[in-house]
Amino acid sequence: MALYQRIQTKNMKARLTIAIIILTAGLSHAAVPATDRPEAAEAETVLSVGNPQTWTASQLSSYVGKNVRLKEDWYVCTSTSSSYKISPRRIFSATNQATPLSAAYNSIVSLNKNGTVYLNGVSGYHRTGERLHNAVVKVTSTNAVEFVSGEWRGNSRNDILKGYDKQSIDHNGTHTLLVCGANLEYYLVENLGTGYGPDNSTQHQRQRNKVSKALALINADIYGLVEIEQGQSALAEIAADLTKLTGRAFSYVNDGGSSYGSYTKSGYVYCSQTVVPYANFRENNTGVQHRKFMQCFQEKSSGERFILSINHFKAKSGSGTGDNADQGDGQGSFNADRVKEAQSVLSAYNYYRTFVQEEDILIMGDLNAYGKEDPITTLTGSGMTDLHRYFHADSSYSYTYRSEAGYLDHALCNSSMLPQVTGMLSYHINSDERDTYTYDKSDDGTMFRYSDHDPVLVGLRLGNQTALTAEVYLTGEIDGSCAEIRNASGGVIRIYNIQGMLVYEERITTDNHPIQTEMLPGGLHILHVYHNGHVLTRKLCIP
Repeated sequence: MALYQRIQTKNMKARLTIAIIILTAGLSHAAVPATDRPEAAEAETVLSVGNPQTWTASQLSSYVGKNVRLKEDWYVCTSTSSSYKISPRRIFSATNQATPLSAAYNSIVSLNKNGTVYLNGVSGYHRTGERLHNAVVKVTSTNAVEFVSGEWRGNSRNDILKGYDKQSIDHNGTHTLLVCGANLEYYLVENLGTGYGPDNSTQHQRQRNKVSKALALINADIYGLVEIEQGQSALAEIAADLTKLTGRAFSYVNDGGSSYGSYTKSGYVYCSQTVVPYANFRENNTGVQHRKFMQCFQEKSSGERFILSINHFKAKSGSGTGDNADQGDGQGSFNADRVKEAQSVLSAYNYYRTFVQEEDILIMGDLNAYGKEDPITTLTGSGMTDLHRYFHADSSYSYTYRSEAGYLDHALCNSSMLPQVTGMLSYHINSDERDTYTYDKSDDGTMFRYSDHDPVLVGLRLGNQTALTAEVYLTGEIDGSCAEIRNASGGVIRIYNIQGMLVYEERITTDNHPIQTEMLPGGLHILHVYHNGHVLTRKLCIP
């Protein structure tokens, strides 16, 4: 059992009643006012944050000039060479969590403006996402504190070097195929010095070293790559490096194009020992060309097939006109074009599935839109499941911009594909790193910050169509446990708080597995049970 947040054990003598309610609607992210509850201490004031999701820096005003001990863990939200920004919560982009211009969106925008403070006096390097545990700081102003003491936990480079979280990949059984979607941030081989990507061969070798180390550590069976040089040389180079570093044979899908300028495309590299392309690929040139492809792959061991759609939608930057102008709703410029691109992916799929006689589709890539923006809701509104939200609620991210996290790099699938997905995650080797570690600024020799986007990993077990058997059984009045998970041995329990942050995770080891809710704080929680390619979702109301 792993706990992801410091929580207080409840009085075991209390007689608690828990209601389990079928989840039928989305959660509101509207802010609820909260106040700090300072407690006496010998050497400093203990500062306890009532609700991290609604905390703002204004709540430090009464502590200026004082030393305070931070009772909860505080996150690094921005890490630069000169300063840190910290908060009792990870700061997320408003359109990643809420519909643009909704009440919840406006609340998040307001809270984000004042949700961090500067942390000074820290030595060493700490990545975004690291947590400061049991810290003592001196409050020097209403928006700045000075580090006195504390322990750093989680999301360090050492943690990441241990590899990605394989349990997240295998929530719904053990995967037989691993798919990786990765933005390579202008991976160029031949046309150097254009102002995009590497300026010279030295920088290219640094870029190559970082990318090959990262992709080899992931060791996927299929890579869907975006921002890779047009033509075949870049794909061939990556396939050769993966073959050398992993000891497995890798090849690539040849799209017949040639390299010119610094223009990039999307493409496929795959392990020829485990999969083989089935039939021809389909290119979709609606909007930006050479950035939206579909390729059907067949798993050699099972004979099962699926379609992998890899995409790179138009960026938010620039000055659009008309409905492509920035509407001030957090979606940036060219949102209308990205919606058209999403629609074109659906249209291309409707043709391609008939061509290859295969229904199962996994859509991946940098869609340049956060989770609640129009291009993504265009896909989910047409029956696609957002795997970030399906597996990780509101805690998932692949990109960090101006202290705000979110996911621009997506993984979505249709209903027939979903039971065959064993799990997914973003592997945080890039988005939490300082920009100073890119290949053009550093020769650190590591895989870190090979791109500004994290790779997204999806585990597959093709052909898995097992029926859902898991049940949540209410025991009534409780004494140490509230409910049992039945018929789900080998699965995973995940519980999220109302803000969508993971607070509890445990493997299911028996056919009658109790949930230890005395370890959870009171309030509304969301229970996910992952088993046999399915997820069972319930609300938990804990008094």
